[in-house]
Amino acid sequence: MLDNYIDNLKDEIIEKTRSVIQIPSVYSDINTPSIPFGKNVNDALEYVLNLGKNLGFRTKNLDGYCGYIEFGEGKEMLGIIGHLDVVPEGEGWTYPPFSATIHDGKIFGRGSIDDKSAVIASLYAMKAVMDNCKINRRVRLILGLNEERDWKCIKHYKESEEMPDIAFSPDADFPCIYAEKSILNCSISSDYFENENSNIIIKEIDCNNNALNVVPKICTATLVINNNNVSIDELIKFIKSEIHTNKFEIEILKSDDSEIKLISHGIQAHSAHPDLGINAISRLITILNKIFKFCNEKNEILDFFNKYINTDYYGKNLGLNFEDESGKLTLNVGHFSFENSKLEIKMNIRIPVTIDPNKITQKFIELCNLYKNLSFKEIDLANALYIPKNNQLVSTLCNIFNEYTNSNYEPVAIGGGTYAKAFKNCISFGPNFPGHKDMCHKTNEFIEINNLILCSKIYAKAILELASKDFKIQ
Repeated sequence: MLDNYIDNLKDEIIEKTRSVIQIPSVYSDINTPSIPFGKNVNDALEYVLNLGKNLGFRTKNLDGYCGYIEFGEGKEMLGIIGHLDVVPEGEGWTYPPFSATIHDGKIFGRGSIDDKSAVIASLYAMKAVMDNCKINRRVRLILGLNEERDWKCIKHYKESEEMPDIAFSPDADFPCIYAEKSILNCSISSDYFENENSNIIIKEIDCNNNALNVVPKICTATLVINNNNVSIDELIKFIKSEIHTNKFEIEILKSDDSEIKLISHGIQAHSAHPDLGINAISRLITILNKIFKFCNEKNEILDFFNKYINTDYYGKNLGLNFEDESGKLTLNVGHFSFENSKLEIKMNIRIPVTIDPNKITQKFIELCNLYKNLSFKEIDLANALYIPKNNQLVSTLCNIFNEYTNSNYEPVAIGGGTYAKAFKNCISFGPNFPGHKDMCHKTNEFIEINNLILCSKIYAKAILELASKDFKIQ
């Protein structure tokens, strides 16, 4: 019954998914209280809330920070927690990143898999249940708007609204997620003052406003050379040799006899899987360290990076290469800047669930203290999530997926961090299918249309079971 209902709405689900993808809901810092995350993000919220209202649901906008769509009655609530903001689109797309182009049975666009398709699939799953079934709990789709940055949306929700009694977040992988690593965002920095007597000066750094949870695709550095002491042609020859030796993709542009620009190219990926990308920042800093040494100039932050991070993304040189059932520690260098006489490198570190995050911060502090002008800062920390595999919520959602797909998958652990960490009795559930390429945060991100519709059917079954009187909340 539910499956047929959703099949009859297939064209509408596709249309609404494409429409919300076409809204470029990247965070914008415009400092307007009514739209705290920017106009485009707010437009995405308003679009989905209006859609929910037109479908017959109760809706609420929570001061522009987030919103929700709800149906049903009862004291207890099933929550579905998704988000409508997206990471910056990056470059190199085959189709425009906000065109929602359909090709080869896929919808291409930034946010197509993370997380807009899952939000629309969940909404129509709710519609199917509302129109065809009787349930014993309220069902609320919570729409986050700041998931890709610092979760201010969910903080606001928790300060102003009631909590779900049980929940899932359609923002990761099937069959379901029982463990999520801790996520530490942190930085190392040092003062850097331009000295006209230096052989080389960093004039500008630009990493295209890369998000910390994205492996950066591009980063540039503009350098000024003191050609009285250093031959710019000899320097360029040296740089080319180092680029070739390391097999990096870095362009060298000579502006004049005293200035060059380096353009480092990488491959964008989610920071939970840095091995699937190529980090343009790491490669650039590695080359910058070699350039400074060639020019007989000391730079502590470059030296630190070369010794302890370099192009490794498992923390081996830091002595932090931990691993447990949730996987290996991963380190993504997501931001590099030169502002207000300070060089700063920001990192996104995913820490296995059994490892105390304090071990990571203490190691960085210990190593930074070896340098005179180097400091470490913890930006924010999201602690790990761990729910036993035999937990009723975990087993129920896993079984629903396996029944629909005629498979026998086990719950999995991930390096990604989802809203499941913010709520009690909550785990992540889809929309990425086992064995399918994870396109989250990547160029040419897409959702397969068949999977979009299947997601809606799976979510409808999950809503029906979790909101029934037979499911006992623990």
